[in-house]
Amino acid sequence: MDEKTYRITLADGTVLDNLTMNGNNFISEEAVDASIFDGTCSPVIISDGTNEEIHENMDLVQVTTVNEKSWFVLRDIPQKELEQAKLKSDVEYIAMMCDVEL
Repeated sequence: MDEKTYRITLADGTVLDNLTMNGNNFISEEAVDASIFDGTCSPVIISDGTNEEIHENMDLVQVTTVNEKSWFVLRDIPQKELEQAKLKSDVEYIAMMCDVEL
């Protein structure tokens, strides 16, 4: 396991502190509820005390509890996926404006 501790700051200012990492899992001694990530992952700031990374578009993959600790995974949303979501939204909007059912 990585010996560094991490801090994650979500878009709404929520701070998850004193996190450790195992692979791509962040581990918190405190309970982490998945709902805190709803609508708060753009942007996300991850700091290890030395380096700070700003991730413009992230997504929660999962939250699980292991040995009374919360393990969670965040991922960067690829540009292609963002483009597909925008295209889908645009098509749905045009359909709604034209009163067409998809």
